[in-house]
Amino acid sequence: MRKTEFFYEIDFSLGQEQKYRVWIEAVILSEGLLPGAISYIFCDDEYLLGLHQKYLNNDGLTDIVTFDYTEGDILAGDIFISIPRVKENATNFGCSFEDELARVMSHGVLHLAGYKDKSPEDKEIMRKKENEKMEMFHVEHL
Repeated sequence: MRKTEFFYEIDFSLGQEQKYRVWIEAVILSEGLLPGAISYIFCDDEYLLGLHQKYLNNDGLTDIVTFDYTEGDILAGDIFISIPRVKENATNFGCSFEDELARVMSHGVLHLAGYKDKSPEDKEIMRKKENEKMEMFHVEHL
């Protein structure tokens, strides 16, 4: 089983990568699923917009794009996150950058777990799940 990996296409460093790996694994296990190969790619708006346009035919800025490679109960995928978008969202939502980053990172995993966010009902469920998973982040795993 390959660990969660982190890649940087922008001048940004996650820092405590092991803390994030343990948390992401705990998030996946809490959904009754198994962790597979998950890559987080941290990038800027331009990079993510290019993916959004090319693969999703969408011209809007977004904070995350998730490519799902899950097979059965083993979650796998590439999760691209725009750090400038996360910073701006943290300011707009009145929360810390760390909390907003945890929300977005959990959002990607929740998509891999099958959660959607297109309808108002799905968005409400997704938000509750994000909050639940963010609480797990603040529990010491190491």
